[in-house]
Amino acid sequence: MLNTFLVEESLSGGVPVRSGDATFPKAMDNVTVRQGESATLRCTVDDRVTRVAWLNRSTILYAGNDKWSIDNRVVILSNTKTQYSIKIHNVDVYDEGPYTCSVQTDNHPKTSRVHLIVQVPPQIVNISSDITVNEGSSVTLMCLAFGRPEPTVTWRHLSGKGQGFVSEDEYLEITGITREQSGEYECSAVNDVAVPDVRKVKVTVNYPPYISNAKNTGASVGQKGILQCEASAVPVAEFQWFKEDTRLANGLEGVRIESKGRLSTLTFFNVSEKDYGNYTCVATNKLGNTNASIILYGPGAVHDGGNAASRVATGLCLWAALLARLLLDF
Repeated sequence: MLNTFLVEESLSGGVPVRSGDATFPKAMDNVTVRQGESATLRCTVDDRVTRVAWLNRSTILYAGNDKWSIDNRVVILSNTKTQYSIKIHNVDVYDEGPYTCSVQTDNHPKTSRVHLIVQVPPQIVNISSDITVNEGSSVTLMCLAFGRPEPTVTWRHLSGKGQGFVSEDEYLEITGITREQSGEYECSAVNDVAVPDVRKVKVTVNYPPYISNAKNTGASVGQKGILQCEASAVPVAEFQWFKEDTRLANGLEGVRIESKGRLSTLTFFNVSEKDYGNYTCVATNKLGNTNASIILYGPGAVHDGGNAASRVATGLCLWAALLARLLLDF
């Protein structure tokens, strides 16, 4: 006679799950096993049992000591007067489902069933490649994950200010992306079966140059003078230097032009009177260009610290004063 039925994970310290009295067929119990582990199915019997079998749905796995299954992962563990058990090695998702222990007694057959649930660690199976877009574009990032239970997918923006939460969804949509939204985006798939699966996507945002630093500089005759021009841009800007309408060439007339990354410098190794005046730094990339006016001045010269608007206003005032003087003299 069948007394109890149990299924347990083949793990040290695993807790058996019992269906209880099997006098009548009972509803299926849920038993959880992780993918890749082993599951042991046990029937407790007594000497009134004449025939025993294990079935998966309607497929016979074992009948007594005779193996019906062609799956070499399924083996018999025990067939005694008190216990009839089998083991499934390297459990996979297709092993999930109902298992039935069927016994024959002198009176009539009896069964007890269990439902085997196979848990699968989260795995990201498809994710967007690294992408480069222009500022203002719309971007959609995809992160598809598999697991049992179904994993929760989370996107985060790994910015320089720390990890910012973005959304809980397989698809991340960014409308009108800005340069501040460039960087790495991290996709995490979590279902508590194992450690999260984490992948990253790099988003590069192109934008036209913006000159962030261009200051007027003073230098004495005979000394070294350096003008600096710093521009933010993606792709990195290319620099050109002009004096009035003339483009300056590196190494000519005692000047050196060096551009590295965001910074370009114009160096005068031996400043002369003719070097004083207004210079223009032009920063260019494929999305556009910008420029800034920078003055190299001598000791005692009046300057405005690099403010272009102030230079224009000062120039207009000087022209107005000169014109008024000429009119009075006339």
